[in-house]
Amino acid sequence: MEFTIEELAPIAEQMAALCVKKMEDGKDKHIMKLEEGVRQGLKKLGCMVLGGTLMKTEGVREREIACGCGGKLKYQRRRGAKIESMFGWVSYERNYYAGCECGKGKAPLDEEFGLEPGEITPGLARLLALAGSGLAFGESTGWIQEFLLLELSENSIRKETQGFGQFQVDREEKLKAQCQDEAYLQERLRTETERPEQLYGSLDGAHVRIEDPDEDEKWREMKTGCWYQVEPVPSSQQTQRHHKKKEIGHQALRAKDQQYYCDIQEVDDFEPLFWATGCQAKADLATELIFLGDGAKWIWRLVDTHYPNAVQIIDWHHAEEYLEKVAKDAFPKGEKRNTWLEDTRTSLWWGDTSFVIRGCEALAPRSEEASAALTYFRNNQHRMQYDKFREQGCMIGSGTIESACKQIVSHRLRCSGAQWKVEGARLTAKARAAWLSHNDEWETLCSMRANLPLAV
Repeated sequence: MEFTIEELAPIAEQMAALCVKKMEDGKDKHIMKLEEGVRQGLKKLGCMVLGGTLMKTEGVREREIACGCGGKLKYQRRRGAKIESMFGWVSYERNYYAGCECGKGKAPLDEEFGLEPGEITPGLARLLALAGSGLAFGESTGWIQEFLLLELSENSIRKETQGFGQFQVDREEKLKAQCQDEAYLQERLRTETERPEQLYGSLDGAHVRIEDPDEDEKWREMKTGCWYQVEPVPSSQQTQRHHKKKEIGHQALRAKDQQYYCDIQEVDDFEPLFWATGCQAKADLATELIFLGDGAKWIWRLVDTHYPNAVQIIDWHHAEEYLEKVAKDAFPKGEKRNTWLEDTRTSLWWGDTSFVIRGCEALAPRSEEASAALTYFRNNQHRMQYDKFREQGCMIGSGTIESACKQIVSHRLRCSGAQWKVEGARLTAKARAAWLSHNDEWETLCSMRANLPLAV
């Protein structure tokens, strides 16, 4: 529903005249006071308009109507109700029917508009869930009061945020069941015409502190994934960091169209979600699938199982960090450390992992870091062909998934004062992941909250 300027002009004229009249004493002649006064007035006006609209659009009063049980409901009276909207509490009256043998009554207007008397409206719920998925629940109350001029409890914001997270869980469960159906997968292979030319995937984990007496573990890993595409960074938007990459032969790339997913689960339980979200992103249909990650074995096991033809790349910065740890552990400060690090880093950059392995072998007898790095580089040689990957125009850094972990876990679940039980943490994270995703995830959750047809 949209209003034109022409439609609103008469109301604006009346509001302006009212403002002028209220400022006649000269005390409120300041733009900030005028803004606040208009905002307070529009909030009250919004409540009046919503209530009036509901009552004016109600259908003809019938003597009796059908009941859901198959019986008949008889008209009783005009019955009052209230809903809490983004403008505040809205009061309205509507026809109420009862008298069926089942003992239930109903108001057709409530069903028509999706109203739940005494509850928060879907429009307000959307804003509360957005606030709660981005800020600590206690902090969100202040933001809601400042922006919407509404006083709402911390529990109201928590309820709506985690309710959105539960909607996402419900969607994921349906998606997982669908993607385990062989008939569906076969039909999809035959009929799907839009297939991505190139798609990236990344996985990582970040830990959340759990304050639950029923949980033995105080920290649980939030496994986080992302499917995305990449594009060159336009010259006008390139920073010094991007120019430096170009100087050393690396194209400046950035992620786009990110689709995030996450859960607190063991690997075997997380695996169906990994596969299902991949199907949703058409990872299995992509002409080229590139997977970026660190050296965690669980990540590459999942990739090998479900996407054996994917190009696998160890994040350059993780590999580089291994060399830095070895150099620091094996050499005192001085020229030898710098020389060894520069030589091995350069060799790694150009895909010469054999040189790096020999360097670590020589130091392994006297350095635990070198011994650990030796295993790491031996196990991941095929994922470290950085010269070949750059030549093919591939992104070689996993900053996209590291950013996802920061945005979902660090910024929200590990913010100051946060205390979580497992279920609260996972539902809040899922709501935030849906909001951050560059597809229709959030809009679908909003439709589910409003019981609209879009939510399928």
